[in-house]
Amino acid sequence: MTLGPVPHPFEPLMAVADEAAAARPDEIDVETAREIFHETATMLHNGLALDGLDAHDQEAVVAGLCVTLVDRDPGASVRALSESVLTDPGDLHDPATVSGSYLVVVSILRI
Repeated sequence: MTLGPVPHPFEPLMAVADEAAAARPDEIDVETAREIFHETATMLHNGLALDGLDAHDQEAVVAGLCVTLVDRDPGASVRALSESVLTDPGDLHDPATVSGSYLVVVSILRI
């Protein structure tokens, strides 16, 4: 299957797909992983998961998703990240909206 371009700013998820397939070759092949992450990026883009965030915070959310979505329990991992950005926002511009965006991701992906 030929995949179209990944919506911006979700491009890093495709590298995660490759890494996940390489780390778990007995569980998933590269093509399937890329299809899954491409669909994930499209769903999040269409679901406006990053709506209201500036470019800096959008990139931070996607970076967090690159780690949490490959966890054995991605739903719990994303929810924990949603909570952690409120207590330790680092350099986020709008931690409350970032936290909410992670919860939107959980809802869109039903994880």
